[in-house]
Amino acid sequence: MAWKWIVRRTKESKPFFFAFATICGVVPGVIGYCVMQATNTRTENLESHLRRNARPDSLMMGQVNKERLAEYLGELQRKENTNDRYVAALRGETLTRKTYERIQPMPEQSETSANKEQKN
Repeated sequence: MAWKWIVRRTKESKPFFFAFATICGVVPGVIGYCVMQATNTRTENLESHLRRNARPDSLMMGQVNKERLAEYLGELQRKENTNDRYVAALRGETLTRKTYERIQPMPEQSETSANKEQKN
């Protein structure tokens, strides 16, 4: 019943429509902002505790990501052509750090080895 009333009022009155639309957009935004502020625990003690207790694989992945980002940003600063990264990714290939051997294709299975695996 209330929904029909709201629909009828929005059809009849533009100011009501804009007020209703504003309420529908602003109220959830304010509630979301308040929840984010209340649950944000950005403290130095918590960060240092989490870094101390990090698993070795997490630390290794963080280091690898940092190195890859530094390499990519270095290429951008030197204005090198980085389109080959995207081409390689689309082909399922991996870029290497060696400039003379920039792209390494993924190993393909030969038909004979694939046939042998199917027979077993």
